[in-house]
Amino acid sequence: MPKPYPQEFRDDVVRVARDREPGVTVEQIAKDFGVHPMTLFKWLRQAETDEGTKSGVSRSDSAELREARKRIKLLEQENEVLRRATAYLSQANLPGKGSTRS
Repeated sequence: MPKPYPQEFRDDVVRVARDREPGVTVEQIAKDFGVHPMTLFKWLRQAETDEGTKSGVSRSDSAELREARKRIKLLEQENEVLRRATAYLSQANLPGKGSTRS
């Protein structure tokens, strides 16, 4: 997988693509910067989403969602450990056969 481009580079390319002269295509700008045209189109869509001009998940929302999913997974694991511990301890407190307890 190719190395991702730095965010500053992406922002500069998107800015140039938005401010392009009439008659200059996005494909030409992508070629000038050495990126694939579809990559630049994706960056433009993501920039619109991040600015709120287009519906979708922004980068900040995406990062927040990833963190929330990690937290949920951790909480589910902790819950499973507690469930197993409860089951184990409830079995340990049962009187065994031949117990003299009343």
